[in-house]
Amino acid sequence: MNKFVKGLALAGVATAMSQGAVAACGDVTIAEMNWASAEFMANVDKIILEEGYGCNVELIPGATMTTFASMNTKGVPDVAPELWTNSLTAPLSAALAEGTLHKLNGMPIIGAGEGWFAPGFTLENNPEIKTVVDLIEHPELFPHHEDPSKGAFYGCPAGWGCQLTNNNLFRAFDMEAKGWLLVDPGSAAGLDGAIAKAADRGNNWLGYYWSPTALAGKYGLVKLDWGVPFGDKDHWDNCLTQAECADPQPSSWNFSEVNTIVTDSFMENNDPKAAAYFGKRVFPSDAMGAMLVYMGDNQASGGDAAIEFMLEYEDVWTEWVGVQAANLIKKSLN
Repeated sequence: MNKFVKGLALAGVATAMSQGAVAACGDVTIAEMNWASAEFMANVDKIILEEGYGCNVELIPGATMTTFASMNTKGVPDVAPELWTNSLTAPLSAALAEGTLHKLNGMPIIGAGEGWFAPGFTLENNPEIKTVVDLIEHPELFPHHEDPSKGAFYGCPAGWGCQLTNNNLFRAFDMEAKGWLLVDPGSAAGLDGAIAKAADRGNNWLGYYWSPTALAGKYGLVKLDWGVPFGDKDHWDNCLTQAECADPQPSSWNFSEVNTIVTDSFMENNDPKAAAYFGKRVFPSDAMGAMLVYMGDNQASGGDAAIEFMLEYEDVWTEWVGVQAANLIKKSLN
């Protein structure tokens, strides 16, 4: 009887410890950014944190500048899974130094990069064009739909960090004087739609984009060499990425900085295992590309793609979590 009672007592302690570990994770808010890869990543994080570590996760809408500003000033959301930080170098560095924000992963997606892209057939049909410098001398190849006498260059939607950089580079290369008009696509959907419309019709297109993405793969978009070196980091940080840049100078695009950033509150109040997960969570380019194609072909949400990823790429995500968490997640997917 004494052994039985002791057994029950030990079982009770184990249960309490397990429940305490789950409770320790607590509430977590994650930014669900307004582009496909970030939407997908946020939903993968939600599944893993909830099912593997017992967190209570809320996804909240986000964009580069607004999410960073909110995290930096209000401490919400707790996590930005895919924050492109080229335009945030100075304020992010200050926040990291102060300890209000933390960088848990400096490479959440292998092969991620941004810059100016054109369809591969544009370069094949115009072999004399090798670089951005060559290309901007030929606005006639990219006629604007409202004024065909001008070339159309597609920048970033308002609210994206890259909008300021593209606007400043447009001025730095004196593109307006060379016959170009800067087009604001209005949204991620507007940018994607412009690319798809042009490529489906066999028309040239020039603008900002990034990879890996389903669209870049589907339409054979090529990231252009600039034909000029990266100019100066100070000029990039303090002029080309800023709203007020009096004298922008030509430069190639800076090395693409993509990070997973969390608040100090997350580090202090949530399960350390959840933080460790973010440090290990790196998406291979082929898996990410496949999921983005899945989203595009099936009009699937980030949540749909996350479930597909968890089922099809178990060998990938199980490397990010402990054995106990992996077993719990697998059980939840059955």
